[in-house]
Amino acid sequence: MKKVLAIGLIILLWCGLAQARPASSKKTRPPKGSASQPTAATVKEDAYKAFLVMDARNGKILEGENIHLKRAPASVVKLMVAYIVLEKVSRGEIKLADPITVSKASSKMGGSQVFLKEGEVFTLEQMMKAVMVASANDASFAVAEHLSGSKEAFIALMNEKAKALNMADTEFHSVHGLPPSKGEQEDASSCHDLAILSQALLKYPKILEWTSIKTEEFRDGKFTMNNHNKLLFRMPEVDGLKTGYFRETGYNIVVTASKNDLRFIVVVLGSPKAKTRDNLVMEKLKKAFSQYKTINLVKKGDLIDKEVFLSEGEPGRIKGVAGANFSYSMPIDQKGELTKEPQFPKSIPGEIKQGQKLGELVFKMDKEVVGKVDIVAPQAVPKANMFKILIRKLGINL
Repeated sequence: MKKVLAIGLIILLWCGLAQARPASSKKTRPPKGSASQPTAATVKEDAYKAFLVMDARNGKILEGENIHLKRAPASVVKLMVAYIVLEKVSRGEIKLADPITVSKASSKMGGSQVFLKEGEVFTLEQMMKAVMVASANDASFAVAEHLSGSKEAFIALMNEKAKALNMADTEFHSVHGLPPSKGEQEDASSCHDLAILSQALLKYPKILEWTSIKTEEFRDGKFTMNNHNKLLFRMPEVDGLKTGYFRETGYNIVVTASKNDLRFIVVVLGSPKAKTRDNLVMEKLKKAFSQYKTINLVKKGDLIDKEVFLSEGEPGRIKGVAGANFSYSMPIDQKGELTKEPQFPKSIPGEIKQGQKLGELVFKMDKEVVGKVDIVAPQAVPKANMFKILIRKLGINL
C-alpha cells in the first residue's frame, strides 16, 4: 500500500512539472542559424528596400543601396506636381495667386485630403500648401486639372518632365500616388530618380517654404493641416520634402536638410514602419554632416582672369564672370588638389549680349571633373566695323 501511495505521489509531481514547462519553453530561442533566427540580411530588408544619400549641391551620390530599384513611391509623386507648378511659375506661364475652382472629380478623391467641395475656389498657392503639407490628394488632382485640363494630360506632362530630367526608372500613372484601382497601373520610381527630381526642385526656394511648414490653417481656419514629415519636429536641419505610404509599398520619404553650407538629400523606400524609416534618415544625415565639409570655389559674378577673343566684337577681347555659385562637398579627411580651369573656344563671332555664355569654368579634383559653371559676358559688346573685322581676319588684332 505504501509503495502504491509513493508511486502515486511521484506521478502527480511529474505531471505538475510537465504542465509548468511549456510556458518557459515558449521563450526559449531557436538555435543560432535556424530558419526562424533573424539574420543580418533579414534585418536589413525589414529596415528598407532601397536608400540613397546625395549631395544636393552637385548631385554626387555619397551612399546608397538598390538605388535603381523600381518601387511605387506613393505620395512622393507629388514632388513632380510641385516641380511642374514651380517651373511654370518661374516662366511666367501661371501665378500662385491664380484661382482654382474645385471640380466634382477633385472632390471625390480618397486618402489624405482637405475635403474639397465642388465649386469651392482656392488660389494655386493655397492648393499647393495643401498638397505639400497635408499631402492632399484632392488638391493635387485639382491642380493637375487646372494646369492641363485633365488628369491624363497632366500625367503625360509628368512623364515628359521625368524624361527631360533623365529619370529613366520612373513612370507616372497618377497625379497623387494613391494605389491603383482595378485596371490601372502603379506609379514607379527609384531612389536615384527621386533624388534627381528633388535636386532640380530645390532650385526653386518656394518649395522649402512649403515643405518646412509644420502646421497650417486651411479654409479660413476651419481645417488644420499637419505635415506628415515628422522629421521636421525631430531634427532642426530638416526643411523638406515629402513622405509617401500605402500598405503594399511601405513607408517612403525624400528628405533634405541643411547645415554649415552643406545640403543633403536622403531617399528611403519600402520601410515597414514610419519610425524605422525616419530613424534611418536621421542616422544617414548625422553621418553625412559629421563626415563632409563644403569648399566654396566660386561665386556668381566673380571675374574670371582670362580673356576670350571676340573675332567681330568691339573691343576684341573680354574677361567673363561666373554665371553661378559653385561649391564642392568632400570628406573631411580627404586629401587632394581642387583646381579650376577656364575653357573658351578659339574665338567668338558676332556681337555679344550681356549674360551670353562665353565658355566654362571647369572644376577638378585630382584631375577628375567634379563640376562646371558657365562663364558669361558681364556686359554687351557691339559688333566692330568691317575694317577692323577684316584686319583681324588677316591676323592683326586691333
